[in-house]
Amino acid sequence: MEYRYLGRSGLKITEITYGNWLTHGSQVENNVATACVRAALDAGITTFDTADTYANGAAEQVLGSALATERRESLEVFTKVYWPVGPKGPNDTGLSRKHIMEGINNSLRRLNMDYVDLYQAHRYDYETPLEETIAAFADVVRAGKALYIGVSEWNAQQLRDGQTLAREAGFSLVSNQPQYSALWRVIEPEVVPASLELGMSQIVWSPMAQGVLRGKYLPGAPLPAGSRATDALGGANMISGFLDEQILTNVQKLRPIADELGLKMSQLAVAWVLQNPNVATAIVGASRPEQVAENVAASGVKIPAELMSAVDAALASSIVNDPAKTQSPPSRVA
Repeated sequence: MEYRYLGRSGLKITEITYGNWLTHGSQVENNVATACVRAALDAGITTFDTADTYANGAAEQVLGSALATERRESLEVFTKVYWPVGPKGPNDTGLSRKHIMEGINNSLRRLNMDYVDLYQAHRYDYETPLEETIAAFADVVRAGKALYIGVSEWNAQQLRDGQTLAREAGFSLVSNQPQYSALWRVIEPEVVPASLELGMSQIVWSPMAQGVLRGKYLPGAPLPAGSRATDALGGANMISGFLDEQILTNVQKLRPIADELGLKMSQLAVAWVLQNPNVATAIVGASRPEQVAENVAASGVKIPAELMSAVDAALASSIVNDPAKTQSPPSRVA
């Protein structure tokens, strides 16, 4: 397992991060989730990503329990704040001072930890003044409850505005957590250049495009039983946009490229995002422990330029790179 620096900070994180978005506390039993975390640790992963809203807090609890016997200083634990938690009242969401302060305290309680390494704004909040949000994050850092602050799915201008205020408040934003894969490249035109300018890294989610880049969804074929595409708890909604027949046809063109590299298609997908020097880590999840070792094999892989070009050619008609697709909800009250 290789490490990379997170932004322009001194924090090193594993270039594969274990994330528990769609699994812990919902899709898989807690004992299986714990086994997946143990498999991640055995594979050399020390960086873990979660959020307060995942399974309405249950994901944080499961992760905290699974890591309870580990040396805290040897881990990098990330969580997030923005989306609704609890009874979903008007102040149970967003990036107000109230929600951030209550959010960090509740996350630490569920994780059973004194601090998190990275606390992230899960989306941009158009209804709270950015000055209020950044001041609250500064207080979280000063209180020692989070060591670093990051954001998720902010566009280039939002990153610039946030970083300016953060530096005035005495800290820096170190990261952005966007969706990024060989199919979904909306951060490349604007967000990545801005992040390089601002000293921020990308912590990318869905490097396998919700599993489509694994190659198991075949054009014209029934959806595999037990797959994310058949999961009524939320997985099916997330993957639906990638189940287009042309996308599935193009994805199959990646198989010979993976074969040439001696990789599974899932490993090619993760290795592909890690070729971007602005990417600090790729978040992967698992519903079975054996999936973790498979994903970790992507660490350290170098893809030759000609094969990167071959990936571009194979997926050309299916690539999404419109920077306007980086969006946060316009309203935080439903």
